[in-house]
Formats: sequence, structure tokens, C-alpha cells
Amino acid sequence: MAELEDSTVMAKLIDFLSCLLQRVAESNDRNLSVNLQPHKISAFHGLTRPSISIQSYLDRIFKYANCSPCCFVIAYVYLDRFVQRQPSLPINSFNVHRLLITSVLVSAKFMDDTYYNNAYYAKVGGISTTEMNFLEVDFLFGLGFHLNVTPTTFHSYYSYLQRQMLLLQPPLTSSASTKSDLLLTSSRALKSHFCFDEDEASHKKQQLAAV
Repeated sequence: MAELEDSTVMAKLIDFLSCLLQRVAESNDRNLSVNLQPHKISAFHGLTRPSISIQSYLDRIFKYANCSPCCFVIAYVYLDRFVQRQPSLPINSFNVHRLLITSVLVSAKFMDDTYYNNAYYAKVGGISTTEMNFLEVDFLFGLGFHLNVTPTTFHSYYSYLQRQMLLLQPPLTSSASTKSDLLLTSSRALKSHFCFDEDEASHKKQQLAAV
């Protein structure tokens, strides 16, 4: 979409995605500690939480990846597909950074005619080339190699993101807690693993009610 070429639009999109993923990660962290939900350790799981924030990390990827703007929407689609297919691997503070860099790498390779190699993305992501290679393969298998994104699916996801970003710009009289509640609702949608049903012929969004 041409509007994604607007730096202001992209800045808002990157900011919203980082806030959304932060909420998802924090929510899943709490569920793990409180409910002791079963999960498995994957290649994306770090031994400790990275010191760099999700916001700063995604800003860094956006600054240095030099991929087409649509790749970040495609990366969001891939992350949604990944958590749907891998319910025992919820996005949390220990894996979100590696999932981010890998999803952008895969989306750039699939969408762009020219892109940087894995060694470059490894430097951007602060990991080794060997690990980047391994994460890419693991991510592809986690997706079931389902990489194609139809224009209708892309529009559905992007329209959803647009609406959520607009909701985060309420009148001046709205409180900060209102914004927080809106972000939490968005994060619950992704955490539910069923933001969208791509198998429907109509490709209509099917969002579960927040619990």
C-alpha cells in the first residue's frame, strides 16, 4: 500500500506493533508464572530476557533492515500464523525478540526482490549467523511453510491494525488508562491465537471476544 511509504504512518505502525507485542509478552509471562501453563522451550527462547526493549529492538530492525514497509505487516501475519500452529509456544519476553527478527527476515525474503543476507540480519538482531540460519528454518517449519499472503488477507490484517491505531488516538478527554485498556484488548486478540480465519472464502476477520 502506498500509504505505508509515508514515514509518519510507518512510525505509528512500528510503535503500535511494539506496544502490542509488549502487552502480549507480559500477559503470557503472567500466565506462565501464575497458572503454570505448560509450554516448551524452543530455539527462540533465550536464557534471560534481552536488555533491549521490544520498542527499541523493532525500531532497530526498521532502521537497518531496509525492507519494504509491507514486510512488517507480513511479519505480523506470520507471527499470528506461528502462534496458531504452535499453541505451546506463546509469545513471551524470552522469545519475542528472536521471533521478531526472524519474521521480518522471512517476510523480506518472500516479498522483496532484493534483501540482505542472513549474516546481515544476524548483526541487526544481535545474534550469530549460525543462530539466525537455525531460527529461519525453525520458523519456516513452525509456519508449515505457509508463506503466501493474499491481497485480501494483507488488507484484512492491515485494516485491523489501522483501526486499532485509530482507537489509540481518542479525544483529549480520554485517560491514559483508556489507551492501556485498548492495547490490552488488542493483545488478547493476538494471544488468543485466532485473530483471523484465513480459510473462510470471504476472508472476513473473526476475532474472539476478549476473556
